[in-house]
Amino acid sequence: MTQRQRLKYSILMTLILLGAMLGLSWLQKQGVITEQLFQYLAMGLAVIFVVINGIMRRKVKP
Repeated sequence: MTQRQRLKYSILMTLILLGAMLGLSWLQKQGVITEQLFQYLAMGLAVIFVVINGIMRRKVKP
């Protein structure tokens, strides 16, 4: 994976995470999920994306 590919995937992942967070926020406002569940899901998503980004960083070839 090149640095350019990693940048593209990072931007794509950021947009997906933003969409997921907006979706979770909307579900919370509608009363479908509680604030506690929202917090757990948000933290879980953040951890998953940090791990994926770390894996991608290791696959970058100089």
